[in-house]
Amino acid sequence: MITLYLISKKIGPRVLFENVSLTFSEGNRYGLTGPNGAGKSTLLKIIMRTEESTSGTVTLPARVGYLKQSIEPFLESRVIDTVIMGNQKLWEALQELDRLYNEEMSDAVGIRLGELQEVVADEEGYVAESNAEELLLGMGIPAHLHFLQMRAIPTSMQFRVLLCQALFGSPQALLLDEPTNHLDLESISWLEKFLRQYTGTLVVVSHDRHFLNAVTTHIADMDYETVIVYPGNYDSMLVAKTAVHERVEGENKSKEKKVAQLREFVARFGAGTRASQVQSRIREIERLQPQELKKSNIQRPYIRFYPPQTNSGQIVFKVEKVSKAYGDLSVIKNFSYEVQRGDKIGVIGNNGRGKSTLLKMLAGVLAPDSGTLEVGHNTQIGYFPQNHSEVIDKKSQMTAFEWLKSKKQGVYDQDIRSILGKMLFSGDDAFKSIATLSGGETARLMLGAMMLLNYNVIILDEPNNHLDLEAVSALAWGLSEFQGTVIMAAHDRDLLSKTANKIIAFEEDGIHSFEGNLEEYFDTKKR
Repeated sequence: MITLYLISKKIGPRVLFENVSLTFSEGNRYGLTGPNGAGKSTLLKIIMRTEESTSGTVTLPARVGYLKQSIEPFLESRVIDTVIMGNQKLWEALQELDRLYNEEMSDAVGIRLGELQEVVADEEGYVAESNAEELLLGMGIPAHLHFLQMRAIPTSMQFRVLLCQALFGSPQALLLDEPTNHLDLESISWLEKFLRQYTGTLVVVSHDRHFLNAVTTHIADMDYETVIVYPGNYDSMLVAKTAVHERVEGENKSKEKKVAQLREFVARFGAGTRASQVQSRIREIERLQPQELKKSNIQRPYIRFYPPQTNSGQIVFKVEKVSKAYGDLSVIKNFSYEVQRGDKIGVIGNNGRGKSTLLKMLAGVLAPDSGTLEVGHNTQIGYFPQNHSEVIDKKSQMTAFEWLKSKKQGVYDQDIRSILGKMLFSGDDAFKSIATLSGGETARLMLGAMMLLNYNVIILDEPNNHLDLEAVSALAWGLSEFQGTVIMAAHDRDLLSKTANKIIAFEEDGIHSFEGNLEEYFDTKKR
């Protein structure tokens, strides 16, 4: 159980949340939701006491698992050891045991060894390595990497190791900040099952709607400068939140109408002989003052990829026996495929199997080692890379307005301001320096450029990274309405389900194509 009492956090004049008192109960799984900048990660840090609150207190159970965001402290450690560090009491006991075994034996050393061995037994230290290996394998980290240093494995796997660290040692509470960020669909599915079986207190931040719906029993929504807990998953919360807000707005309108009638009575008879009735009406006016509605901090961008001025040919890409390798590592071998105009293709598969490589070749960023890749007639390609720096120089001193205007010759300033407004760059935000933009702001600016340029083919590599749930939902709507061709790699099941009508799957035995949506593809895998 985690208890917050009158927790507030202010950053300068801005209030993130104020006087929050709530309990995250044992056995419940809470999704902590809210738009980018609402303070979700800040609240987790306050709970873990790695950041100070402006006021209030936090009560925690003895053992809490927390997904760390920094890899640096663990780069010299072995993968298996990094996971076991998730149980600090056990890890410190094991380290002290190793030191004492190298010292000269004495009565004091012998007594201390006995005490430490008791700690190791109580903390299940004698099966720690096998438990850690089970977690690592579930996260898709093969056994031959378990005893390497962290720096020797790919960055995406390093983050998975930190997730295993948080899960290790049967913590009484789990705090997970964006745990699916570096996971493929297979690993996300494994994590969903693990968390559904977890019996402690879970608080998770995620922009993956399907994941939240699959895992959570409650939603703690950060809005109106507070945290409101709703029973049920994310979709249930949206229904309840909308209903509550509409009810309060309706009650306020009814009160305002009644107050207007009472004020008219007071104005007419205030100076007359009906003084007692006037005073009664004044008291009723005070009682009926509408409930003040704090402004919601939720904003949804308007993402609409406008119809292309000219259509592409019927065949957009013709790929014949294409191969690509990086040194001795072959990621694509003899792949053939035709992309037809109007296709909405979801590209899925475990990390490292070649999804980004395929998209880069289609976008013309990479050339295949062998085979042919023909681009169809009148194909105009917009490319959204996973690494934003391939498109936006974060060291640039240009403003968001200047960068977007540079993308299209002769475009009017009002057209740029219109797109920036739709992408939530209102007022002076349009003139923010590119160097100061957050990951979410950078992603929205790149999407704004794609809206401006009227491409008839859109290629996106993990576009949902850094976007909040509202922005991902808006992106799904924009892509589903787009009249051109879409090819998108993503691990967000909800985004893929709402967008893709065809699947290219990078599986262990090769690349497979499927005519149908993601759910239909998964159904065939179950047979």
